[in-house]
Amino acid sequence: MTAVGTLERHLRQRRDEGRKLLLPYITGGYPTDEWPRLIEGLAAAGADAIEIGIPFSDPVMDGPTIQESSTLALGAGISPVEILARLSEVEVDVPLIAMTYYNICFRMGHERFASALKEAGVSAAILPDLPLEELTPWAEAADQAGIETVLLAAPTAPDERLPRIAERARGFVYGVGLVGITGERDELASSAIEIAQRLKNVTDKPVLIGVGVSSPSQAVEVCSVADGVVVGSAVIRKIIDGSVDEAIDFVGSLRAGLDSI
Repeated sequence: MTAVGTLERHLRQRRDEGRKLLLPYITGGYPTDEWPRLIEGLAAAGADAIEIGIPFSDPVMDGPTIQESSTLALGAGISPVEILARLSEVEVDVPLIAMTYYNICFRMGHERFASALKEAGVSAAILPDLPLEELTPWAEAADQAGIETVLLAAPTAPDERLPRIAERARGFVYGVGLVGITGERDELASSAIEIAQRLKNVTDKPVLIGVGVSSPSQAVEVCSVADGVVVGSAVIRKIIDGSVDEAIDFVGSLRAGLDSI
């Protein structure tokens, strides 16, 4: 049995203390000069871990908001190697999670990519387009390097599939709140509560819900069942329409909402 890693241990401890977990997403390389400061600001605002997207030219899971930030980062010349180099200089006391698409991992090579993440101080990775049935070569390399592979569970997944996902997941189980791409939503989809409950029924690992969680009230609503939330597009929208500081303040408002539960 694989030992519990840094991310899962950290999230379990905070959950067991009665805290609802908050995991904001940012796009690596956006804004060009401020994104490392953004990471530090989000940690100070109450994030329990931070997801950093490594931009990819064909992000099949990402909606218009995150796509826009990725396009701007890529247009500024950011690369996976540069993102990891900058991450190694960031000083925060919460785990960092890399999110990207399998082509980047495949081109670098499983062992090299896992080692690069580890050297950058990253605890875990999310590869949303790598299905469970094809996961083993990457997951074994990740396990060997000490990188936790977070797996996604879609609301359309049949009941018999969820325990398999939960068993292989490391760090936490990422419940996808709705069918479709990421993006801000005016209301929380009922499927977000449903997938949270289905996952809580089959695993003791932390269950976080993302995709479609866009406000403090929605975060509070889904955390009536889930252990925490992943919030991405709404954070990026604050930067696009405002500033890094507005995004940090927004995450602070999410933290305050969750702490009120």
